[in-house]
Amino acid sequence: MSEKRDYYEILGVSRNATDKEIADAYRKLALKYHPDRNPGDPDAVEKFKEASEAFEVLSNPEKRAIYDRYGHAGLSGAYQPREFHDVSEIFDLFSSFFGDDLFGDIFGGFGRRRAVRKGEDILCEVTLDLWEVAHGATKTVSIERHAVCSRCQGSGARPGTRPEVCRYCGGRGRVSQSAGFITIQTDCPACQGAGQTIRDPCPECRGRGVVRETVTREVRIPPGVDENTRLRLAGEGEISLTGGPRGDCYCVVRIKEHPIFRREGANLVCRVPISYSQAVLGATVEIPTLEGHDTLTIPPGTQSGAVFVLSGRGLPTRSRRRGDLIVEVYIEVPKKISPQYERLIRELAELEHTEVLPERKSFFAKIKEYLGGRS
Repeated sequence: MSEKRDYYEILGVSRNATDKEIADAYRKLALKYHPDRNPGDPDAVEKFKEASEAFEVLSNPEKRAIYDRYGHAGLSGAYQPREFHDVSEIFDLFSSFFGDDLFGDIFGGFGRRRAVRKGEDILCEVTLDLWEVAHGATKTVSIERHAVCSRCQGSGARPGTRPEVCRYCGGRGRVSQSAGFITIQTDCPACQGAGQTIRDPCPECRGRGVVRETVTREVRIPPGVDENTRLRLAGEGEISLTGGPRGDCYCVVRIKEHPIFRREGANLVCRVPISYSQAVLGATVEIPTLEGHDTLTIPPGTQSGAVFVLSGRGLPTRSRRRGDLIVEVYIEVPKKISPQYERLIRELAELEHTEVLPERKSFFAKIKEYLGGRS
């Protein structure tokens, strides 16, 4: 293992060099050996790491004092210099030390690696009726989001003025607190990590740099969507505060309850009332469908709760086939009847006592058998 070179020698400065001289020397070497300027050159990468390690030690007063007294041997434990395995670690480290602005200045604006993030995703809602679910629709939705303030162009400061560098953190946006050998970095409490303060806020956005806006967009709803389906509207979300693209807006589908049909996946369920005479004698009854009306043949002797299936009369699926329309019939008992109707029902009741149906006879036979077995 080769012996480490002297940090002052690496940076090309004297042992009495000031902090500014050390920073200036590092800036020159960083520009010279920056990987973006030396693609495919492993020696340049190693020299870039070597210069960064030297700067990491000599820019820290405690580490520099230890190094001046004991050399490389003294840099152990809490004072051990960071070993950079990847150049991205260098950007991350010095961004946390100095903030993005000073880090960019160290590299002269070249190779500044600012974290650019996409804007936040947001939600909106669209409500469909069952017919629109079956056939698809194009709906207009309103989207609530933020836009850059047109008056201050996003600076947050009154036109004609500029934000000032935060005096508390010096524009770094971060402050360090030491507890023994541990250093904790947090967002600056004065500027909340922005690195700048606004003395004279923009009256339009009140210093926020953004304003609320409502925009309308058309969204195409494919047939057969389910409740809570999310449809993505790319680039219609919140703006990015770091210069990235807008986020996305997800349109959440809500479906109105239908007065006649109940949805079960791709199937539609409909309960249709029939009279006692229709159930006994059979009939042809009119039933509703999403496309209008149709007819259903009720065979004689149909029981209440009987189910009939009309294939392909339900909702579409992703495979382009349609579900079924399930018709459940039930015998509707009238609450009020005419005198003539009552007379006929009484005659029917007397007839039933004389000629008991097989199902009813079987039921009473079971009761008699049960009671006889207990006596």
